[in-house]
Amino acid sequence: MSQSLDRALVLLDALADGPRTLDQLAEQAGVHKTTVLRLLRTLESRRFVQRDDARHYRLGTALFDLANRSLDSRDVRRAAEPALRELNELTGHTVHLASYEGGEVVYIDKFESRHQVRMYSRVGKRAALHCTAVAKVLVAAMAPDRRERLAATIDYVPMTANTITTAEGYLAELAVVAERGYALDDSEHEDFIHCVAAPVRGQRGEVIAAVSVSVPKVLLDHDGLLALVPDLLRTAATASAACGHTAALT
Repeated sequence: MSQSLDRALVLLDALADGPRTLDQLAEQAGVHKTTVLRLLRTLESRRFVQRDDARHYRLGTALFDLANRSLDSRDVRRAAEPALRELNELTGHTVHLASYEGGEVVYIDKFESRHQVRMYSRVGKRAALHCTAVAKVLVAAMAPDRRERLAATIDYVPMTANTITTAEGYLAELAVVAERGYALDDSEHEDFIHCVAAPVRGQRGEVIAAVSVSVPKVLLDHDGLLALVPDLLRTAATASAACGHTAALT
């Protein structure tokens, strides 16, 4: 590493603890003040450092912009993978990760059940908006007016006797999901499968994906499915933290 780059990084690290004077920075970097001033001027010109007042320097906006861009570009599938794999190993049931893309909910990752009876799905498959738990989580995270517009466009095909078939019923269900923090598919998409899902959040708290556990009813009844919710929510929090949501595990 070049000496100048190393010194500049030392300065940035020192400023991460708060504003510093030129004298303080020179002491921490172990170099003359003229060298520090030259480096600070270069960093200031690129907005990595800025003047706090006449004597103090602090970190500049460019660093925060870089951090935000880096977090925004993180692959949620890659970041969430360890948490989802752990949930799959813990429960033995099918675990999905889904995202909302271009008006559709799409499965972007899957961990297969270890049981012989399982649901059919695959990465890249679209999830029905009105009768899957992952879709309910993702749509419930939208602003109310956007939910209403989307609800009006759905063709409420009755997949089972439990499927929601009206926009009014769907919007009421989404309000419950938003309040409760997780969604249920009560055998609404397939008669023999039920599912529970929770949101994965990004750095600003926005919902960027949904993680779910899908279980054949012959393996777990409704109460058994609900008993998985605490593990699911912990997984969602861990995945959210991996995606930059700093409040996820607090």
